[in-house]
Amino acid sequence: MTLPSTMRTLCLIPPMTQLNVPYPSSAYLTGFLRSRGIAAEQEDIALKVVLELFSPAGLRAILDKVKALPAKKRSATLHCFADQFDRYLATITPAVAFLQGRDPSIGHRICGRNFLPEGPRFASLDAFLDDGSGDPLAWAFGALGVQDRARHLATLYLNDLADVLREAVDERFEFVRYAESLAQSQPTFEPLARALAAAPTLVDQTLEKLTLAAVDRSNPGLVLISVPFPGSVYAAFRMARAIKAHAPAIVIVLGGGYVNTELRELKEARVFDYFDYVTLDDGERPLLALLEHLDGWRPRLNLVRTFARVDGQVRYFNSNEPDIPFAEVGTPTWDGLPLDRYLSLLDMLNPMHRLWSDGRWNKLTVAHGCYWKKCSFCDVSLDYIGRYDGAPAALLVDRIEEIIGETGQTGFHFVDEAAPPKALKALADELEKRNRAISWWGNIRFEKSFTPDLCNQLADSGCIAVSGGLEVASDRLLTLMKKGVSVDQVARVTKAFSNAGILVHAYLMYGFPTQTVQDTVDALEYVRQLFAEGCIQSGFFHRFACTVHSPVGQNPAEYGIKLKPLPPIRFATNDVEFIDPTGVDHRSLGVALNKALYNYMYGIGLDEDVRSWFSTRVQKTRVPRNFIAKALRTSA
Repeated sequence: MTLPSTMRTLCLIPPMTQLNVPYPSSAYLTGFLRSRGIAAEQEDIALKVVLELFSPAGLRAILDKVKALPAKKRSATLHCFADQFDRYLATITPAVAFLQGRDPSIGHRICGRNFLPEGPRFASLDAFLDDGSGDPLAWAFGALGVQDRARHLATLYLNDLADVLREAVDERFEFVRYAESLAQSQPTFEPLARALAAAPTLVDQTLEKLTLAAVDRSNPGLVLISVPFPGSVYAAFRMARAIKAHAPAIVIVLGGGYVNTELRELKEARVFDYFDYVTLDDGERPLLALLEHLDGWRPRLNLVRTFARVDGQVRYFNSNEPDIPFAEVGTPTWDGLPLDRYLSLLDMLNPMHRLWSDGRWNKLTVAHGCYWKKCSFCDVSLDYIGRYDGAPAALLVDRIEEIIGETGQTGFHFVDEAAPPKALKALADELEKRNRAISWWGNIRFEKSFTPDLCNQLADSGCIAVSGGLEVASDRLLTLMKKGVSVDQVARVTKAFSNAGILVHAYLMYGFPTQTVQDTVDALEYVRQLFAEGCIQSGFFHRFACTVHSPVGQNPAEYGIKLKPLPPIRFATNDVEFIDPTGVDHRSLGVALNKALYNYMYGIGLDEDVRSWFSTRVQKTRVPRNFIAKALRTSA
């Protein structure tokens, strides 16, 4: 296909996603479009906004906002910032450069604790154990570890500044999300419309300025804005509105993970004051169809999975054409993204947990969708999970080598829903065949196919860490969830990974339908034992949310619950509230679970009775204290 020059495409990443690596959607779409001979460029506006705000000029603008507040309304955080502003001004550029990996020598000064101003966030250091040296971080970094120690201190410094910005400029700002509540499962567009009509904050003004600069550099005919999460939706609409006012002829398309899950019942016509088209699911086929339509080769009626406004009403067009096979989507490209400007943050000292925010990982998928696609809490009815499509290992390694050639970086994060064991083994075989050295980590299911031999082979291929869903550590609930695993099986698999030198992170869940307090206490005991036996090194508890696209949401009676009626939907829908006859206060239990887990990740409290973490009296666990140890001996 040969397109006119006016159809040059620009892919934009809106705030906020993450700071250490670019979100991969633009890299995938840019790589695909170029593979089809379409001129495509990309820019990460999320990163640019952060770098602009956390610069000398940005700090001066933030100080003006602080000074505009009455002194009696300024918190300790704001007073600290204003009182030490000259030091913040002097240190912001070297601190950011250090976190970008461009000025490692300044790490020695940062570690001295007399270079960076220290605000309230540094109080967290008091929680760490002191080995008697007077240095609370000595247990984590020892006598050396200058770079990691400095990165943690610089991260606290940056978090202090984020707190200042949030209090004085825009309370909706966070490094990984922006104004999330305006879009998450919002049945009506009104909250978002009101926010967009309000006077822009400093963050909004910065966002709009950087967006228009990117458009002027690229001069595109088509702009693609991908919103993976609710926390990037508000910014996406701000960006689209600025582009429309600046260059009305540019066609703007909205897509991404948020759209695919929450806007499937879109009826709100006002969305199209900002965007010309909204596409669902994988973007490759809809974009090819849209480009043909815009070039006059395809009627609008034959668009693919695309919303548009026609005569004031939202219409959905879908000619049901097959998706582009995973083997033919091309190799993602990071060309145009400033890989040396991303910030590696070290929020948590846990070696596994840090991978999400530290390091620049090339993001890649082993296969499209999930090969299991049975978990009852998951959106298995949606394309990104329900349509499984793999690719030969040789092609995957071709893509790996092409990406290494482009980026010069050999670290990969496989972002599959759950990478298949057979595909990972084939990938390891191919890497060994080519004598290609990389490091990689990704998400899996803790299934029995991951034998000790396979875990060792994966470690030899470069695997440094895996994450997987243990969810509620209860065989009854795992069966109800259709996870296809048991607690003792998870113990054996995770131990096999750990024995191979691979870090293990467990996704954990509470509040699943029919989960009792006793179930919760027992689950925490299983988790304690998994940490104590060295099976897992990291974990995260999240509250179960029932979604309309999951088996639980579609067949609630099967799980013993009753859904609360949804309001009329014109904009977004995903989470749905439900009535659980157990009547358990999961919110208060969640506080205890997360407190326990935080300590377990630092090796603290592993010998304590799990009841000690709860603020109210709970039942004694029914789990034998040596359950996991016995399960591991059985497998030996």
